[in-house]
Amino acid sequence: MAEEEVIAMERVLTLELVRVTERAAVAAAKMRGRGDEKAADQAAVDAMRNELNRLDIRGRIVIGEGERDEAPMLYIGEEVGNGDGPEVDIALDPLEGTTICAKNLPNSLAVIAITRRGGLLNAPDVYMEKLAIGPGFPEGFIELDMPPAEIVSRIAKEKDVRDRDVTACILDRPRHQKLIEEVRATGAAIRLIGDGDVAGVIHTTDPEQTGIDFYIGTGGAPEGVLASAALRCMGGQMYGRLILDSDEKRKRSERMGIEDPRRIYSEEDMASGDVLFAATGVTDGNLLHGVSFRRGIAMTHTIVTRSYTGTQRWVRARHVVEDKFEFID
Repeated sequence: MAEEEVIAMERVLTLELVRVTERAAVAAAKMRGRGDEKAADQAAVDAMRNELNRLDIRGRIVIGEGERDEAPMLYIGEEVGNGDGPEVDIALDPLEGTTICAKNLPNSLAVIAITRRGGLLNAPDVYMEKLAIGPGFPEGFIELDMPPAEIVSRIAKEKDVRDRDVTACILDRPRHQKLIEEVRATGAAIRLIGDGDVAGVIHTTDPEQTGIDFYIGTGGAPEGVLASAALRCMGGQMYGRLILDSDEKRKRSERMGIEDPRRIYSEEDMASGDVLFAATGVTDGNLLHGVSFRRGIAMTHTIVTRSYTGTQRWVRARHVVEDKFEFID
């Protein structure tokens, strides 16, 4: 990577990127627990888009809220930024876990990842098989097609614990019933989550804090790209394979540049180059506190991290806001 590009990315790494997720998280937090997923998501989208357009970047949304006809803002292909600075591709979810936020349950986030142009997998909106572990394991330690019993056994042996001391994170879906039974048959524990599999993958990066050793199961492919970006910065391994089980999905993936429908992607295949990642808690979670409000003040908790340096910054911020939770600049 050219030195000038590294310097440009360093500028984006600073508080400007943090502000993007902070603004989205505060906007979404206003709708916490009110049962209106669409309103919470729209508030986060509007806030994130406004802040993105202040950045010194020439940005293109690669993973966003959907295709243009389905998403009026932050759609795939939308150009954002003020037109200055480096050309970058962006993966984002202004409100990861809309249902979680609407019900005021743990681990809802506002997340964004930025890398060089062409550095993110242009994943279609289909399911993806996923397997992820955190840092500290040998390269190639796990494989996507490895039986759950072998994954649990390997992790337990590497950590010098019993199988029953290993915990998997799995989305609570009917399609995962057989997988859940296989994992439980080993004696390992399972943390079932109702939504938010980006957060689920991120939790593998700090098992002592979160209690999660590995993530397994099928979920959205766009979320897989975002999760891979996080692991590139925070450490860990992730593997994914698109589930293209219809002619329409295969044709759509071909139009998006997917040449091998059975390819297994690593985290570097899905998010390459110098990756920047930021996440702000919307609701309280295992790694990040949610937004809290006091009179005229909103308090946020954010992690911003970068693959080029491996630096992780944990940012606690107090923001002056109006009664409508809008920032005062």
